[in-house]
Amino acid sequence: MQSRCSLISVVDDDESIRESLPDLLREFGFSAHAFSSAGEFLASDDLTQADCLILDIAMPGMSGPELQRELKLRGNNIPIVFITAQRDETARPRLLELGAVEYLLKPFSEEDILTAVNMALHTG
Repeated sequence: MQSRCSLISVVDDDESIRESLPDLLREFGFSAHAFSSAGEFLASDDLTQADCLILDIAMPGMSGPELQRELKLRGNNIPIVFITAQRDETARPRLLELGAVEYLLKPFSEEDILTAVNMALHTG
């Protein structure tokens, strides 16, 4: 058993996701912080403390996949669960091949996000 609850960072430019998803994660017993951009996450303490990253694919500035590449360049292998509202049949296999734990289409169920986060925590 972990001595602290796992910290899940949510990076999404959609305010409704930034407000609702951390609340849901806290109900599941996790710590959760939300960020509106990749840059905001990179400038935070969560960069070195997060146990899992829930990351939107399409965001202004640095996209989710670009943040994934940046983290790899920095040697940060935080497990990533990608979320997106954009249906792209080629994105899921490509992102999973690059190391993402899961790829969920919005809207996703509470069960789907909990399963994905638990998978991420057990791979990280």
